[in-house]
Amino acid sequence: MRRIPAIALGITTAATLTLTGCDAAKETAGDIVSSATAAVASAAEQKMNEVKDGVNATGDVSAGPTSTDGDRTVAEITATNPKDKNADYTVMVTFRDADGNFLDSVVLNIDGVEPGKSKTGTARSNRTLSGEPKAEITQALRH
Repeated sequence: MRRIPAIALGITTAATLTLTGCDAAKETAGDIVSSATAAVASAAEQKMNEVKDGVNATGDVSAGPTSTDGDRTVAEITATNPKDKNADYTVMVTFRDADGNFLDSVVLNIDGVEPGKSKTGTARSNRTLSGEPKAEITQALRH
């Protein structure tokens, strides 16, 4: 009779160790994804910081719906120049899931937008995104 509880204890201990090992692996994988995501966001911010003499132009830029192109998510980005001379735009586009969680971020240049006109460019995710991501304009600079 005493052997049964010992065997049950052994099975319980092994199961606990196995579950703990899985949890640790999931946590490590989550940490890797978080680190990669933070690196992407940081690289996009760094690109935006490289723009000299740019003015906030978030109101000049809009993001269209997302679609897929191969294994990447894409969105058409439109810049409309309200000024009286040609302008270039540097735009940070963030892809988010349905819950608003950050998935990816890219920087797009739309150059030579004529006064009073619009021009489009395509924001393309850096990696495969799952679900139905939405694109949003995080930052836009006119220069």
